[in-house]
Amino acid sequence: MSVVTELRKTAKGAKAAPSRRGLRNGDGKAAAVFLLPWFLGLGLITIGPMVASGYLSFTDYNLLEPPEWTGLENYVRLFEDPRLLNSLQVTFTYVFTAVPLQLLAALALALILDRGLKGLPFYRSVLYLPSLLGGSVAVAILWRQVFGIDGLVNEFLALFGIQGRGWVSDPETALYTLVLLHIWTFGAPMIIFLAGLRQIPEMYYEAAAIDGAGVVRKFRSITLPLLTPIIFFNLVLQVIGAFQSFTQAFVVSGGTGGPADSTMFYTLYLYQKGFTAFDMGYASAMAWLLVLIVAVMTLVNFFASKFWVFYDD
Repeated sequence: MSVVTELRKTAKGAKAAPSRRGLRNGDGKAAAVFLLPWFLGLGLITIGPMVASGYLSFTDYNLLEPPEWTGLENYVRLFEDPRLLNSLQVTFTYVFTAVPLQLLAALALALILDRGLKGLPFYRSVLYLPSLLGGSVAVAILWRQVFGIDGLVNEFLALFGIQGRGWVSDPETALYTLVLLHIWTFGAPMIIFLAGLRQIPEMYYEAAAIDGAGVVRKFRSITLPLLTPIIFFNLVLQVIGAFQSFTQAFVVSGGTGGPADSTMFYTLYLYQKGFTAFDMGYASAMAWLLVLIVAVMTLVNFFASKFWVFYDD
């Protein structure tokens, strides 16, 4: 009888155990609960403002009165605004100058750190620090002081008898001080390059050494080709980030984009139109033009990558 009783209890417990489908349904509900904050953020912080901006770009809206539908008028104005065209020229000059130089600096330092220096974690942390601070207001203010009339740069040049200038107040040099600031924030791409270098098999270099290849030949034939996916990844990220640069130009120029609009980044002009002139409809159209420009540049990079990016299969 005891055996029969135990069998009945076992069967009863088996019936009470939840099925696999029940467990799956429970897991799905739990996953939905945990994902709900992310979906709410996506809808309220990203998709919602994008839809609102798309609507406002077809209206005349000054932030104080209800928007009035104007159709394509704002988009027509984009191509008739000389300051907007100048801001595009300044921004493209900045992107095409700062990004390649930053990646070169990041790659050069990554190659140096990859040689097995003592205290590598310390050097890596110190060199990465500018990337954390480069977009801050404090560093932009410091940069303005360093390149000012009485700044450290002119004091250093004075030691050699060279007459300095107001680098940030001269239209010929103001933009390039911001380029130097962008290059200085090479830490993030440098860390990514360093990780990529560590993934290249050592046997390739050993085989090349047996064949008599030197340092330059190893770099050209092994390091550079195998590192092209990392270069491409950094290039895409840095181009997108450079087009969105704002804080540096705003602080260094005092929010004016000067001198003579030489540091008038596209994002700074967008800010002026939206929050200084209260022309939010036009600013929304500018924002969508920036989205289009970044999308086209990204597509161009992906298309061109077919001809120079090599994957080690």
